[in-house]
Amino acid sequence: ADLLSAETEAQRRQAMRLLSGELGRVAAGWRVDLIRARALIEATIDFADEDVPTDVAPEVGELAGRVAADMKRIAAGTPMAERLRAGFEVAIVGAPNAGKSTLLNLLAGREAAITSEHAGTTRDVIEVRMDLGGLPVTLLDTAGMRETTEPIERMGIERAIERAGNADLRVHLLESGAKPLIPLTDGDIVVAPKDDAGACGGVSGLTGAGVDTLVSRISSRLTMLSADAGLASRERHRRAMLAGAAHLSYVQDLLPQAAQRADEVAEELRLAIRAVDSLIGNVDVEDVLDVVFASFCIGK
Repeated sequence: ADLLSAETEAQRRQAMRLLSGELGRVAAGWRVDLIRARALIEATIDFADEDVPTDVAPEVGELAGRVAADMKRIAAGTPMAERLRAGFEVAIVGAPNAGKSTLLNLLAGREAAITSEHAGTTRDVIEVRMDLGGLPVTLLDTAGMRETTEPIERMGIERAIERAGNADLRVHLLESGAKPLIPLTDGDIVVAPKDDAGACGGVSGLTGAGVDTLVSRISSRLTMLSADAGLASRERHRRAMLAGAAHLSYVQDLLPQAAQRADEVAEELRLAIRAVDSLIGNVDVEDVLDVVFASFCIGK
């Protein structure tokens, strides 16, 4: 589904990672380790009179710890992978009549927003979807921010502040020496507006001066953000991995008392395997017994 809906090269590459089974191969490795851990524990429960190890806690702990760490690491990259799949949002913010709509129209290659010499033309957030350096980007043209008593304009400014705050990146069109109209955050881009002659390193939507440099800066910033994207791009993937990691953390808590609480350890391992189950397929009791009989001298 992700591949069919991909609009940009970055989305296509991400979808191909999933389609090629990269996440499945990682999860299959977890499956092997967790079945091994569960087999060790269940062998001490079901075959206590046979030739099985008496202290399996160290190996079980090492397997559980390794898989839990992997699950947490990959789950941490899911939000950014989701963002890459859905598209990044870049908000253009600034004072009224700072040239935000003109810049948006130039970037979009069409008259997406109404432009006028009169301040306060933009009242609502205008969205334009585009491919920026292979990345899916939605540009947001926001209402000019200023103090106003006009109720409709004030509503537009409130929406602008909210959407800009939630965006992945903000481009501030700011005159030299002026204070930002909303707080700057790490990675935000600040450029001088209406630099028609390109004399002060700013940007102009009217003449195109500085636009290529601005696009390059936006692309570089979003590329850095997308580098944190993990293998998993769906919320269900993240929930499954965090659930599995939580069960494995409890396994590690129980291991110092493994001799007395082996059944609880086995159950937590079963639930962790079930979490992996939701990613790649079924694991049943036969898988566990195969490992038990392959590993220990039982019933011979």
